[in-house]
Amino acid sequence: MPAHKVVIIGSGPAGWTAAIYAARAQLNPVLYCGVPKQDPGPVLPGGQLMLTTEVENYPGFEHGVMGPEMMDKFRKQAERFGTRVIEEDVNRLDFAKRPFELHTDGGTVQAHSVIIATGAVANWLGLPNEMRLATSGGGVSACAVCDGALPAFRNQPLAVVGGGDTAMEEATYLTKFASTVYLIHRRDTLRASKIMQERFLSRPNAKVLFNREVDDVLGGEKCEGVVLRDVVTGAKETLAVKGLFIAIGHTPATKFLEGSGIELTPKGYIALKTRSSHTNIEGVFAAGDVADEHYRQAVTAAGMGCQAALDAERWLAAKNVH
Repeated sequence: MPAHKVVIIGSGPAGWTAAIYAARAQLNPVLYCGVPKQDPGPVLPGGQLMLTTEVENYPGFEHGVMGPEMMDKFRKQAERFGTRVIEEDVNRLDFAKRPFELHTDGGTVQAHSVIIATGAVANWLGLPNEMRLATSGGGVSACAVCDGALPAFRNQPLAVVGGGDTAMEEATYLTKFASTVYLIHRRDTLRASKIMQERFLSRPNAKVLFNREVDDVLGGEKCEGVVLRDVVTGAKETLAVKGLFIAIGHTPATKFLEGSGIELTPKGYIALKTRSSHTNIEGVFAAGDVADEHYRQAVTAAGMGCQAALDAERWLAAKNVH
């Protein structure tokens, strides 16, 4: 089988947008969308938006759209222009060969160029009720900026788990909408920078609960509260909240790149040296949350997917790959 012009790995906003642009440029893209897995929380083809109920901040959807529905629309648009979608994982990449070799669940394929758009997975606590309410839209989320402004959370008590800058940023954002924001941290001091701490603590509806861990999330269809355990005394208490936001970081989906030669940042994200999508290996491009530890939004991921496809198209043209 001849080498593909471009293979896209990943099926979130970045991957599908790259596919749309690549297909319209007649590059005949092949997209590996992956398979569902637990790691330890749910990882689904379509990315983090598959765990998001209502998306209100993506342009063009004035009344909002369900995350899974949005990803389905992205996929259908990519397929309309001729993208071939393969529901397998790419497990290993060999960039030392030209064309590149990709080892997948179904065998080995070759590609002249590769776009990596595998995203980043939110770190979860690993509690059964947390997972259940996160996947059903029951008030557990890993993105306050994505979900915090929804009507269900307005003027309600909310909780954020974490103690770093991300948690502080998420908690501060929620103070605009919530009646009270409880920051739950398992240590007796916060890890966040002083300025981020001060920004949160200056809000009149901000409260910090130190030396606490979440033992369980309460509620049937919707979050009704959390069970907290004091890590010093072991005592348990119930905190009534209508939403729980997990802000203990993200893990970029780059484990399969081990040994590939792709340069990563200290936190494991793909390193991009300029505003382009070019990686340190010629002909390999990256887009979306796998290369973006700062914004992690659907709209920025889609924009990066566009960049990657355009960069790949120009690179292939320069190499006379037709």
